[in-house]
Amino acid sequence: MPIRSSKAIWNGTLKEGHGQLKFGSGVYEGKYSFGSRFEEEPGTNPEELIAAAHAGCFTMFMSALLTEKGFIPKELRTSARVHLGAGPEITKIELINESVVEGISADAFQEIANEAKKNCPISKALAAVPMELTAKLL
Repeated sequence: MPIRSSKAIWNGTLKEGHGQLKFGSGVYEGKYSFGSRFEEEPGTNPEELIAAAHAGCFTMFMSALLTEKGFIPKELRTSARVHLGAGPEITKIELINESVVEGISADAFQEIANEAKKNCPISKALAAVPMELTAKLL
């Protein structure tokens, strides 16, 4: 199995400093700072990157489960919200999914969505964090 990597560089103190995050694949490189993490300044932050990874992983895993059970997903859309609380600490992750899957019952859809939430690799890695799922069949 492949090994994925990313890099971070930080210059300066926590509040006045700044950094750069770079994906190993080279498809993304962006600035981050105290302001982009704990306030509303432009730039990225580790929690935003976790949210992107979780949304992507959950959605692909759900597609695999649906296909395995004989359903063809037409469109799966997932957003993830990572809550950063005092400490700092990640206090909650919300997964919000809207999907178009023909021929599936609402109960079967919810069962598969919950299985994806529980078993996608990123969910497993973040299992210490409370997770909520809202999955809607369109």
